[in-house]
Amino acid sequence: MTSDELEIRGIRAGDAGEVLTLQRAAFVQEALIYGSPDMPPLTQTLEELEAELAENLGCIALAGARIVGAVRARRDGDLLLIGRIAIAPDQQGRGIGSQLLAAVEQAGRDAGAREAELFTGSLSEANLRLYEREGYGETERVPTGDGIEQVFLRKPLT
Repeated sequence: MTSDELEIRGIRAGDAGEVLTLQRAAFVQEALIYGSPDMPPLTQTLEELEAELAENLGCIALAGARIVGAVRARRDGDLLLIGRIAIAPDQQGRGIGSQLLAAVEQAGRDAGAREAELFTGSLSEANLRLYEREGYGETERVPTGDGIEQVFLRKPLT
């Protein structure tokens, strides 16, 4: 999908319902990979998401009026913490994730962040490939106790 066909804008509290629906659809595949539907992106409530969006540097991707991608981020000192990158299942593989990462990184720069951090599970090979392709380097692996690790990655924003 070209950037001409996609509008990227800041995420708003009013987007919460559609973002939650998108998030759940996108993370079903992750739940299948990990063999468990008990993961925060699938169990988060609308009220929790609305509260999270009150102060968020995240972005959404729109194809026409439809939200086809979303990412959340918040600044913690010099660090931009990126999370919950979700792409509509029928839109994956079209470069939306890369465009969202670029947009949220710019939002972080504009807010004064000097480095971005995100994480994914060690079985999420497509996510790891995307993040490495976008310039993120692995900084830490944290065992979760079930043979799976959380993989943390960082990228300078300066």
